[in-house]
Amino acid sequence: MTARDRSRTRLTARVPGSKSLTNRALLLAAAAAGTSRLRAPLVSDDTLAFRDALIALGTTVTATPRDECWEVTGTGRGPVGRARVWCADAGTAARFLPPFAAAGVGEFVFDGSAQLRARPQRPLVAALGELGADVRTAPGAVPPLKVLGAGLDGGEITVDSAMSSQYLSGLLMAAPLMRRALVVDPGNPVSRPYVGMTLALMRRFGAHVTERPDGRIEVQPGTYTPVDMVIEPDASTASYPLAAAAVTGTSVTVAGLGNRSLQGDLRFAEVLQRAGARVEITDDSTTVTGTGRLRGGFDIDMGDISDTFMTLAAIAPLADAPVTIRGIGHSRLKESDRITAMARNLEACGARTIEGRDWITIHPARPIPARISCHRDHRIAMAFSVLGLSAPGTITLDDPGCVSKTFPGFHAEMHRLFPEYDAHEEHR
Repeated sequence: MTARDRSRTRLTARVPGSKSLTNRALLLAAAAAGTSRLRAPLVSDDTLAFRDALIALGTTVTATPRDECWEVTGTGRGPVGRARVWCADAGTAARFLPPFAAAGVGEFVFDGSAQLRARPQRPLVAALGELGADVRTAPGAVPPLKVLGAGLDGGEITVDSAMSSQYLSGLLMAAPLMRRALVVDPGNPVSRPYVGMTLALMRRFGAHVTERPDGRIEVQPGTYTPVDMVIEPDASTASYPLAAAAVTGTSVTVAGLGNRSLQGDLRFAEVLQRAGARVEITDDSTTVTGTGRLRGGFDIDMGDISDTFMTLAAIAPLADAPVTIRGIGHSRLKESDRITAMARNLEACGARTIEGRDWITIHPARPIPARISCHRDHRIAMAFSVLGLSAPGTITLDDPGCVSKTFPGFHAEMHRLFPEYDAHEEHR
């Protein structure tokens, strides 16, 4: 079938709920006074770890039989008592929950997998100390973290968000529970759209937030109010079927994700447009249509949408000229060193790459058979699965199950959309 024929078929991808929205909403609901209803939450390793962590901290969470809705009953304050909290691989749990615990009263220990223990926490620990918290960590300011909660003072602080905006988001979400207003100088945070998402959700739950002209953010003490909300599809996860449309010359629509989205990663559709795909974004949907060829020869900063840089990097060998991606140095501190991991895997697929501290250049190539080292990183697995559509049978994954971190049904959905998707045993 030619690209022209394929583009006449409009496919609708079933993209699960946003992890970023689900976990933020879970925390805000736990801090609210009353019962919130979170509809269509993401059900994955990371969100279940976050949900279980909140339950360990004393929050009541009730799920419908098919997890279509989670009812979260909060107390309007931080947790009280003692708890050992297992965060598994979830960086959001390890970074959002300690400030919430510090705003409460008691002793709380946060720990996780070896992968999580390797992810830095120093900026968060330093900021909590300035706010009056007693936080003790393993050497190197990594988990396990012990938080001796006695409430947080508030006041004026500067947060180092150069490695992750999650430190800032965690502190902001705990701010209404502090004794006085929190005024934060965020500096120049990476992944800035995620901070905007945090503030938008805080306002939806009733927080009083002001973004000052000088860039500082002020949050007044107060009480969160419960909400009833639908979690929109995950924009980062949507990047894979949308990129697959560009690769295969097909038209793919993601419903429920459009101009009204709170997620900055929807801008990945604009990246695909720059690479030659046709893009249509309405208030409540995004459609990408492949044209049968990918255009390269550009240099792009993806620092604000770095969770999608791997999607572009994985399909870049199919472009007609080199592609350089910049502003992604903080991606070396995620589930894996994502820049080097992408470079090594792309080279295994036959593509020449050059990498720097915060950038990577990928040259055109015809993919050759390769076994991808996933490094237990869901985004590596999903990104290279898209490249595999260009030549079915060439790509296998050494850890296909790691996609369960954010999209347990990924391989089945890709096969539904693209029957040629290589659904051999290694993908199950």
